[in-house]
Formats: sequence, structure tokens, C-alpha cells
Amino acid sequence: MKNALITGITGQDGSYLAELLLSKGYKVYGLKRRTSLPNLENVQHIEKEIEWVFGDLTDPGSLIEAVLRSNPDEVYNLAAQSYVATSWDQPTLTGNITAIGVTHLLEAVRRVKPDARFYQASSSEMFGKVQEVPQRETTSFYPRSPYAVAKVYGHWITVNFRESYGMYACSGILFNHESPRRGVEFVTRKVTRAVARIKAGLQEQLAMGNLDAKRDWGFAGDYVDAMWRMLQQSKPEDYVVATGETHSVRELLEIAFHHVGLNYQDYVYVDPALIRPAEVDVLLGDATKVRKLGWKPRVSFPELVTMMVDADLASIQGRVLNVAAL
Repeated sequence: MKNALITGITGQDGSYLAELLLSKGYKVYGLKRRTSLPNLENVQHIEKEIEWVFGDLTDPGSLIEAVLRSNPDEVYNLAAQSYVATSWDQPTLTGNITAIGVTHLLEAVRRVKPDARFYQASSSEMFGKVQEVPQRETTSFYPRSPYAVAKVYGHWITVNFRESYGMYACSGILFNHESPRRGVEFVTRKVTRAVARIKAGLQEQLAMGNLDAKRDWGFAGDYVDAMWRMLQQSKPEDYVVATGETHSVRELLEIAFHHVGLNYQDYVYVDPALIRPAEVDVLLGDATKVRKLGWKPRVSFPELVTMMVDADLASIQGRVLNVAAL
């Protein structure tokens, strides 16, 4: 039985990855911060199958203890301050967690379990003001937000530990990936949740930013399989994970509203305050390299959007039924 330590396990990616590893017979350790109200919603169905260890990416000592306790064969670093908009409001916090936190974890692994295989969650946001289309592993980075800058640091420090110490350390440069477990502050979930609320008569309008921004959107449940495959190879390398298709925010709105029989133009307005200070207009990934590992996306963009709308509709209906039963 292999041991795996996952940071960010309560998030979207962490929960899907934990499910995958448990299904493969791993003993899964989840890093959990000490908080008064821990949010375990995404993992509540597997909570008792996870071994919990306390730690924080800003606390090197706690990470050393977490690695000692878990004795991991594989470490997946998925934790980050990952909301791009917040990174402008809290750039220092973002850097401490999303950049320097990677160094803390790599150093803990190097000192305690140097033969463990390490996965770093890099981001397509690192490409920012894109230097070529599509973007691949060799494309230059041009980050356009504090979050993206921090991710570039995390990416390169992972490369540095690999080359300096011979560690099995690699990064997955994942393009946007979504699911019903996505946080409500992200644009896809913001849209699907609003559609469900509008359909239910709980909301009248939806304020949006740049409707012409384009992203390469995939399903998070597909992407965690790529993470696992990267750590099963004979040598560590970095990989772009993407669908190879691009869709605009406007298309997202059209599909989501159409799924419930509505026209997005009747409900959506553009709020200039929601436009990013430095916009990333088009992200499109070339996943040729990771496909050679036997990976491919299975959920299409329309399927993903309707899946998320249906989940939000079911959630609202469930809350209404619960209130009615009181």
C-alpha cells in the first residue's frame, strides 16, 4: 500500500484526487489547517477514510511533522490562495502561501522523505499575456496577476529542487478545470449558481466582468487522473493538462441559461468594477505531451456546464425542501 499526502484536500481538486487514490488502494493523508469552522463539505463522504494531519504551508515546522507522520510515497501540493481577484487585494498573503509555501513543503520533503515523489499544482495563469497559441510546456511565462506571479515562483522552485537535489518533483500546468465542487467565487460556479437561483426566483440579475475572455475549461475529475499519471513515470517531467478547446465567458452564459430555458441577455449585465486590472484574454493548452501518458479529457464543455447547473439546481431544491419540512 502506498501512502499519499495531499495539501488542499478539502478543495475541488483535492477531493477528487483523494477519491481516485483511495480507489487505487492508497492510504491517503490530508493536510488540514486548524480552524474554528473547518470546511469538509467536498470530502464528507470519504472523511473517515482519510488520515488527517495538521499543518500549514506558512509553517515549515508543521510541514516537517506532517511528512514525518504520513511517511508519503507521493506528495500532492494542491493548496494555494487560488482566487485571482483576491490576489490583488492580498498580494503578500498570496505570495506567502502560493509561492513561499511551496518551498516550505519541498524542503520538508527533502529533509524527511527525499525519495517521495512530489507534484506541484502549477497554473495556466502563468502564461498570462500569452506569447504563443496554443500554450505548451516550452511556452514562456508572462504572469498578469499576483496569483500568477506566485504560481510562477512555485513552478520554478519545484524545477530547482528537482535539478539541485535530484528529487522526483514535477509540475502539472493545469488549464481551467471546474466541477460542482468549485468555489462560488470562481466565474463558472458564480454563473451556474446564479442560473439556478434565477430559475428558482431567488435572484434577478447577474453582474459579470469581461464576457469575451476565453479559457480552456475541463472537468476537475478528469484532471486529477493526469496528476497521478505524472508521478507514475520513470522520470519527473512537467506537463500541460488541457482540453485543447477554448470557450468564452459568453458561451458559458449561453449554455448555462439555455439549459434552464432562459436567455442570458435578459439577466446579465457587465459591471466595470469586475474587470481585472490586467486581463488574460485567451488561454488554450496543447496537451500533446500528457496524452502520451494515456490521459485524455472525457467530459465536454457543454456537459461540464450543464452538470454544474444541475448540481446547483438540486442544491437549491434540497434547501427549499428542508425549510418546508421545518
